[in-house]
Amino acid sequence: MNMELVHIGFNNVIIMNRVIAIASPQSAPTKRTIQDARNKGVLIDMTNGRRTKAVVITDSGHVLLAALTPETIVGRLQASRTYDSGRANPSLGFEHSDEADV
Repeated sequence: MNMELVHIGFNNVIIMNRVIAIASPQSAPTKRTIQDARNKGVLIDMTNGRRTKAVVITDSGHVLLAALTPETIVGRLQASRTYDSGRANPSLGFEHSDEADV
């Protein structure tokens, strides 16, 4: 299984394969989702005290708060896919050789 990791700021990374939705935090249903996640203990705040600009919902039911906009997160995913398309192992984000360095 290929894991697509995307940096969402402040040294926080999410696995995009587990993401169901990325929403803006302004709507009432999204605010209720955040509050429900907080009550259940599945809310993860990755904003480092900054204003929440994106709410990421995962397939495990966790809700992540990010200080980047949904457009920025998707743009970083698309940029990483473009960058990785020519690499030997795009799922890892770095090239690996089984040969020992001599």
